[in-house]
Amino acid sequence: MATRKSRTAKAKGKVKSKPAAKKVVKLKAKKPASGLPRPSTKSWGAAGKALDGVRILDFSHVQAGPTCTQLLAYMGADVIKVERPGVGDITRGQLRDVKGADSLYFTMLNGNKRSITIDSKHPKGKEILDRLIKHCDVLVENFAPGTLDRMGLTWEHVHKTNPRMIVASVKGFGPGPYEDCKVYENVAQCAGGAASTTGLRDGPPLVTGAQIGDSGTGLHLAFGIVSALYQRIRTGRGQRVLCAMQDGVLNLARVKLRDQQRLAHGPLTEYSQYGEGIPFGSAVPRAGNDSGGGQPGWILKCKGWEKDPDAYIYFITQAPVWEAICDLIGKPEWKTDPDYATPPARLPRLRHIFNTIEQWTMTKTKFEVMDICNAVDIPVGPILSMKEIAEEPSLRKTGTVVEVDHPTRGKYLTVGNPVKMSDSITEVKRSPLLGEHTEEILVKELGYTAAEIAEIKASGAITAPEKGARAEAA
Repeated sequence: MATRKSRTAKAKGKVKSKPAAKKVVKLKAKKPASGLPRPSTKSWGAAGKALDGVRILDFSHVQAGPTCTQLLAYMGADVIKVERPGVGDITRGQLRDVKGADSLYFTMLNGNKRSITIDSKHPKGKEILDRLIKHCDVLVENFAPGTLDRMGLTWEHVHKTNPRMIVASVKGFGPGPYEDCKVYENVAQCAGGAASTTGLRDGPPLVTGAQIGDSGTGLHLAFGIVSALYQRIRTGRGQRVLCAMQDGVLNLARVKLRDQQRLAHGPLTEYSQYGEGIPFGSAVPRAGNDSGGGQPGWILKCKGWEKDPDAYIYFITQAPVWEAICDLIGKPEWKTDPDYATPPARLPRLRHIFNTIEQWTMTKTKFEVMDICNAVDIPVGPILSMKEIAEEPSLRKTGTVVEVDHPTRGKYLTVGNPVKMSDSITEVKRSPLLGEHTEEILVKELGYTAAEIAEIKASGAITAPEKGARAEAA
């Protein structure tokens, strides 16, 4: 603190302050406070894809794993599909509709990938695999339990070879009494609780046409992989990612687990059997086409149902639009009738209500019902056949259904990327031919010389055995 004398002296100009020494300050470009790169100056959709630079070593086959890796490939990841020489993914030949060409089963699950053929039992084949492990970010597999270990690709080996590698697996069951069991689509639907809650109340359990066991678990695995990649930014190391098919199905059927707990406190009033006076058992019942939510719904016949098996519409009697429903079906008196005016009053009468609504929907096509109801916010949905979906122009326009040209089978339809991103534009490419990119990967990705490749080819490590090979379902 300055004294009174010094302050006075300075005021009279008797004390001169020394000029401060000039400092040379080097200015550095400031990073954004978030620590993230500056926003791209490229136009939207021209800044690359979301997963550009991510390399996936794809050991998966059939459906669950390929669903996962194709979605990652759609997002820009370089997916290198490892297949057995002369055999490849078993689905290349399953349900084949064009002689000598890869089946739709294969082509629709393996777009945007590259294929390399390697004999994993061959010494040089193992050497190539180790190089690929060092080169890639993620290894994806859906072999039967223990298969990867028998190939010598244990977690310990992979992690030692590449500590940043993420090993992602689809299995039928998680750790427990059934973890060594093989599981396929319908088995997963049954073990995950979906089948027991699907079907008509007085009929047997049913599986759904949606592949919630295979493709559903593949989608879960893709989410796990992306999460592990994000965590690796912080930790610098890879980890194991496991998705059990039973777990994936249960996640998609969680509302039924919700109802199981509600059932302990009384009947499930939104189920049609409640209104029919049929008692509930100890487990969630099959509920036919009940909506499964708080708004009652059912599938109703539309005009032409006698000849068209898909001339139906799903109709929800949502409470806020009940009066509009009454007007449409010619029952304006129901708006004030105490037996119909409120949701609780309607619950015991749902069958009669839907039968009455059906008398109206049967006079209209499902698309006419859709147009009329949407105009007054009544939630309905037409039952679309696969033929109608394949021919729907709006789905082609959005890239949900895509036509792809293939060198051996010609043009075919496939499902495009279901996730639409404004700055990561998906380009759907055809599936690879067996081993189509083997030499390209060996040279451009792994750095093998021409002489080394010639030696590898001669050794049989990347070519089919002379006697041929027989496909095995792993």
